[in-house]
Amino acid sequence: MPRAEKPAAQLVILDRDGVINQDSDDYVKSLEEFLPYPQAIEAIARLSQSGWTVAIATNQSGIARGYYDEATLAVMHERLNALVAEAGGEIAHIVHCPHSPGDGCDCRKPLPGLLTQVGTALGIDDLAGSWMVGDSLRDLEAGEAVGCRPVLVRTGKGERTLAKHPERANDGRTRVFDDLAGFVDWLLGRQP
Repeated sequence: MPRAEKPAAQLVILDRDGVINQDSDDYVKSLEEFLPYPQAIEAIARLSQSGWTVAIATNQSGIARGYYDEATLAVMHERLNALVAEAGGEIAHIVHCPHSPGDGCDCRKPLPGLLTQVGTALGIDDLAGSWMVGDSLRDLEAGEAVGCRPVLVRTGKGERTLAKHPERANDGRTRVFDDLAGFVDWLLGRQP
């Protein structure tokens, strides 16, 4: 049965590390190191309950670097899906780039390949008007490349990103929030 086409404006694409869970400069390599922010899990559930489609697009170069494997990543994502389901929500799709920066792939953010994979999987041809939430410039750039509205959160590497790119806070396009829950509060509060 074909999927019903959802308007892109009802889609929120999230980066993972630093947005949903604590990030680490040493990589999140195991289920034990995968520490979701409780408010992020609740925020995803609230988005889902309000009719938004939530997807995740995450760079995971630790796979190419040999720090963990696809099976370990799958276990982390199973846990994430379970936590969101327990909170009453749903993650529609998760995509990841397993490549290192030098691999020459087309999916590693800031390239838009992961986001186009999300669109294809969800039956959305045009991502313009959807939201891309991240903690790094590459997240925002990947989203902008496909017409997403950029959101920067201060969690994870977000404060560092703002310090390096202060213009993002005043560019008239990028919305900046303390965390994912703050963005969701704002987004759901502006709907009729």
